[in-house]
Amino acid sequence: MDTSAPGTTPQAIVAEHLHKRYRDKVAVDDMSFTLGIGETLGIVGANGAGKTTTVEMVAGLRNPDGGRVRILGLDPHRDRSRLRQVLGVQLQQATLHGSLTVSELVGLYRTFYPKPVPAGELLEMVGLTGQRGIRFEKLSGGQQQRLSIALALVGRPRVVILDELTTGLDPRARRQMWKTIERLRGDDVAVLLVSHAMEEVEHLCDRVALLDAGNIVALDTPSGLVARAAAENLDDAFVALTGRELEETE
Repeated sequence: MDTSAPGTTPQAIVAEHLHKRYRDKVAVDDMSFTLGIGETLGIVGANGAGKTTTVEMVAGLRNPDGGRVRILGLDPHRDRSRLRQVLGVQLQQATLHGSLTVSELVGLYRTFYPKPVPAGELLEMVGLTGQRGIRFEKLSGGQQQRLSIALALVGRPRVVILDELTTGLDPRARRQMWKTIERLRGDDVAVLLVSHAMEEVEHLCDRVALLDAGNIVALDTPSGLVARAAAENLDDAFVALTGRELEETE
């Protein structure tokens, strides 16, 4: 299915005919999409729809069986070292050294980039200023999530992949993260956002791709999806266009 954005907007991500199979199960089936500079694209689907496999292939963490990905013209595998300087990735399950403190982790990640975000600014951005001296293993799940987001942004990336941005966050922290993503858009950063929170998707995303069984079944603006489904809201549009209940989503 050709789901490229119309027009001549510069593309941050170009994914063409991605295919991935695990033994007898096809996880992603001939998927194509683009993400423009300064655009936020939401990826939404039920469990098993192919969301995680898709973003892992885009990020270069998993090899596709077919198709190709380019991020700002870079191949995620051949140009891995160059890509690290322009791509920030936050996955749902963070794996960080538990005995290091928040400040130590931020300091470590700042050494990977030539012009990192100042530590204090970064921690204020994600609401962790008061947790500087706390070891990662002692943080709450929501605090660990916020730290993972901070580490994805420390290098001033031009493209960011966020997997379940606000899972485990309280309402105040969730709104703070939304403001952070809105700031990225203002800085012309492209964001690929995987989420099951429809309010979040509607608030943050310029376009939304609805996935089902490894395919993009619809891609449009949030209001466009609602109109296409003759629905009252994005929740109902998701159910109408995919045939899935929202309770099945991650």
